[in-house]
Parts: sequence; structure tokens; C-alpha cells
Amino acid sequence: MKNVVVIAGGNSSEHDVSLQSGDYVYSELDGTRYNKYLMHMRGRDWHVVLGDETFPVDRNDFSFMRNGEKVVFDFVYPIIHGNPGENGMLQGYLEMMGVPYAGCSTLCTALTFDKHTCNTYLAACGVNVARSVMITRGMSFSAGEIVGEVGLPCFVKPNADGSSFGVSKVKTEGELPAAIEKAFGCCDAVLVESFIDGMELTCGVCKTRNMDVVLPIAKVIPKNEFFDFEAKYDPSMSEELIPAPIPDELTGRVKKLSSAIYDILRCEGIVRIDYIVRDGEIFLLEVNTAPGMTSNSFIPKMIHAIGWSVRDFLTRVIEDKLK
Repeated sequence: MKNVVVIAGGNSSEHDVSLQSGDYVYSELDGTRYNKYLMHMRGRDWHVVLGDETFPVDRNDFSFMRNGEKVVFDFVYPIIHGNPGENGMLQGYLEMMGVPYAGCSTLCTALTFDKHTCNTYLAACGVNVARSVMITRGMSFSAGEIVGEVGLPCFVKPNADGSSFGVSKVKTEGELPAAIEKAFGCCDAVLVESFIDGMELTCGVCKTRNMDVVLPIAKVIPKNEFFDFEAKYDPSMSEELIPAPIPDELTGRVKKLSSAIYDILRCEGIVRIDYIVRDGEIFLLEVNTAPGMTSNSFIPKMIHAIGWSVRDFLTRVIEDKLK
């Protein structure tokens, strides 16, 4: 049997959430088909977790020693949200090592992780995105000029981070500098986006050589002012309707757009794309190439909604790259 390892953790504010996703994906891998392993990483600390024991990973040949025997990994399922698994760095290492992996390529993950770059690229392809201004660390800025560009209220967020860490909804010009400083706590570049008052939807897509699935759309109704970290990971803080109770015509347009964005970016594996819909007009929020895979995450719920098991879905994704 092939040795398949799930890699979780990472160096970002999403480290702990990634560990939860890793536990879930590991539990859902088919142990009758694969020798499955779970690896945690943070910085230079890469280790395999087997019960109460941990084993350091040799990055020279991507292996570890157990009971005097070397175990070399045949396949990787990366489930790191943020650096280095969602910005292309881990994928680059795996490609250099010749190890196949699930999900998007180095280029695709690097592009989508940088929100400003991704939105600019997709806007050039005709996708609606919010008006925005990007500020890099050390750059001087005028709160008045930013407000003049994006309006109020607006959202301030790290340009390359996830799970709504460091995100603020700003209602007055005077709140803007503090919100920008907060976002700089997560990232060296900050994105200030215009607020779009509308319905929040998210859609999962997965394409392999033998599977082309656009998953049911979810409608998100947060109990907080916006879909923040608490709403994402506390089931009591948001309502999620799958499939979304929206008109068939809108469902068709969101699914068609999701499939098109997937292809434009040359995505692979499971991707989730978030939107805001205002008066029937669809605006892209972001593309998630390593979407959450906890028990409370959208993708497992969407998979269950089409009558599939997560185990079978993951097997299809892995087998597509192993063959």
C-alpha cells in the first residue's frame, strides 16, 4: 500500500485550525487502501504523530525512521491554511522532491493566497470584485483618500492570511488607522475593500481526470456583524443553509462562475470560492485553495449534501494524482 501523509499546522495564525482540519482529513482517509500518517509542522519542526509518539522528518528525502526502518512518503495531502501550505512554498518543496500531492500547484496557490493579486488578475478576466486599496508596511497613507476610493463602511484585512484573523469592519474614517495597524499584525500588506451589502454565498469545486463536481452552494448568515473567525468555527454563531435557498437562475450563475474561476486559475483538487451577491450581481470575495476541513467546515457538509462520503471523495482526489 502507498504511504499517504496528511500535513497540518504551518506558521500562520491558522495553525491550530489547520491541526483540526488535519485530524479530520486523517480520520477520513481510507486505511484499508493506504498506510496513512499525520505530520505536524511549524517552522523547522516537522514530525510525524503516531499516538503519543512523534518522529522527526528528514527533509533531505522526505522520510522518517520508525523501529529502525525508513518510511518514505508516496503522497501528501496538505491541509495547511496559510504559510507555507497555502502560498505555494510547501508545494514547491514537494515538486522538487518529486512527491505527488493533492490540491493546487505552486503557481496557483501563490497567486490565490495574495488577495490583491488574485482579484486584480480575475478582474481582468471579467470577474466582479470589490473596489480596494492595498497598503504595504512602511507606506504612508491618507485615511481620507482611502475612504474616498472605497467608501464607508469598508473592510480592512490582511492581504495574505485567512480565517478572518485581523479583519475589521470600519464605519468611520477615524477607525481606519487602528484597523490597518491590526491587520499589519498578521501580514506585511493590508487590503482595504469597499463594503458590499448583500448575501454571502460559498461554493466548492473539485475537478480531476474522472470527476468534475461543483458542490451545492451554501448561504451564510452570520450572527456577528460579518463572517468572522468566531462565526466560522463556532456552529452557534452562524447559520449555514446547504443547498442555499436561492433562485435556480442564481444557483446556475454562481456554479458556472465558480467552475470558470477554477479553470482560469488552473486549480486542482478541492477549492472553495466565496461571494457576495447584491441585487443579483455576483462579487468575488476570495478563492480558498486549502479550504477548512474540520467537522464544522463547508466542504464536508457540501459533500454530504450530494450523498457522498468524505472518505470516497478524498480517495478520488488522491487516486487522480497517484495514477
